[in-house]
Parts: sequence; structure tokens; C-alpha cells
Amino acid sequence: MPIYEYKCQSCGDHLEILQKMSDTPLTDCPKCGKNSLEKVISSTQFQLKGTGWYATDFKNSGNPSKAKEAAPSSTEGGSEKKPEVKSTPSDSE
Repeated sequence: MPIYEYKCQSCGDHLEILQKMSDTPLTDCPKCGKNSLEKVISSTQFQLKGTGWYATDFKNSGNPSKAKEAAPSSTEGGSEKKPEVKSTPSDSE
């Protein structure tokens, strides 16, 4: 539900009311009781929740090759290979 701002033309009171969009606009001032409330047009505010709203959320989706470069590869570090174990015939045979 949106928050509507009203200003009384008689006493100058400024108020914010949470109303449904289908509700009729207020006309009576709660402070002075006169029928002189008018809606004030103001800037809107909203908050985007969830993912996908920022440029950083989509940086790597268009270029998958950069994502692969950033991940460490299992073939890197060639000097750290394990020696192969060869089976030799035992002397007991």
C-alpha cells in the first residue's frame, strides 16, 4: 500500500497516511477539522529486493571464458606431479 502525503491549506499541517489505492482521498484535517486537505505530489521511493538489480550481478554471464580464467585449474603447477608407481615383480615368485 502506498503512503500518501497531505497538506492542510488552513493550518499548514503536513501528514503522511498509508492508504489503499482504491481508498477515497482524505479531505478533513485531523488537526483543525476543516475540509481543506490536499494531496501533495512528492518523489517516490522504492527498494529493489533480490538479485539481478546491480551491474555486478551480470558481469560474468555474458563472457564465460573470463570466469574459467579466474578459477584455478587442476592442470597448473606441472612441477608438482606425483611420480608414477610401477609394479615390479617380487622376488618371492
